[in-house]
Amino acid sequence: MYERWGKRGLDLALAGALLLATLPLLLGTALLVAIMLGRPVLFLQWRAGRGGQPFRLVKFRSMAPGPAPDAQRLTRFGRAIRALALDELPQLWLVLRGRMSFVGPRPLPTEYTPLYHPREATRLRVRPGLCGLAQSRGRNAVPWPERLEWDARYVERITLGGDLRIIAACGLVLLRGQGVHAAGEATMAPLSTVRRPSSSSAP
Repeated sequence: MYERWGKRGLDLALAGALLLATLPLLLGTALLVAIMLGRPVLFLQWRAGRGGQPFRLVKFRSMAPGPAPDAQRLTRFGRAIRALALDELPQLWLVLRGRMSFVGPRPLPTEYTPLYHPREATRLRVRPGLCGLAQSRGRNAVPWPERLEWDARYVERITLGGDLRIIAACGLVLLRGQGVHAAGEATMAPLSTVRRPSSSSAP
């Protein structure tokens, strides 16, 4: 019952309240990005949503423009807004629109979809989330196989209590500054560098 009806209600309540509460923070972050990094202020990228359907993810830009590797383009300012998850705030609008959920597997680039093993592909059966079970274990410091396994476990059993525990755990990870990036990476190594396409990746 919660997964079918209550989860969407929780999404609307939390995203709506947080958008109103963080509006000054949203505007302030947008202004700082424009000053520190220039335009465009927003970063847009196609990600795989529920059922593998692509949608346009929106974040505040945290890297300087140019062809250099990500680690070189990520400025001190960019690292700061990533550490505080301020770059993720525009995604609250995507939660209101129903493209994302407050809790669920983090949306990954569409080109990763063929790389999932069959069990991992079950992550596509639900809306992607702002925070997820894998993120509650340490954000980007969690290795890919473990991260995708946590996503699959989340899909197996979705409950109100579980979602509330994930939100609380993600809050603690954020406050502690854990897992902002994997060792030696701007965020974490692309899945394509550690995984070949699976023979079956249908959601």
